[in-house]
Amino acid sequence: MPTILTEFTSEKHGYLSYNAYMSDESKKIIIEGVTKSGETFRPSDWAERMSGQLSTFHKRRIHYSPLLQPSVKDGRKCVLLDPKLKESNPDLYQSILEFAQKNQLKICGEEDE
Repeated sequence: MPTILTEFTSEKHGYLSYNAYMSDESKKIIIEGVTKSGETFRPSDWAERMSGQLSTFHKRRIHYSPLLQPSVKDGRKCVLLDPKLKESNPDLYQSILEFAQKNQLKICGEEDE
């Protein structure tokens, strides 16, 4: 079964967290900040850096794209990747997945694509 998410803004961290929810319109690929060997991925701001590729600034605040967002899962940083990015920016979509694979990061939901 695919990992399905709904999102909300976290005041404490300034980025998104999630709750499990069954809905086709909120389906995301999760790239977790933990390697297959169980180590926490470094640098600690990797999720914000990756998500910054599609972010914008407005009124001195960063706004992440709904297609690529930093998040937290089980206390670890992760990135929520919307499969729609594959249609709108296939090169970026592929480079993000290649980065995750090269660094042996845990990827959830990719097999459903």
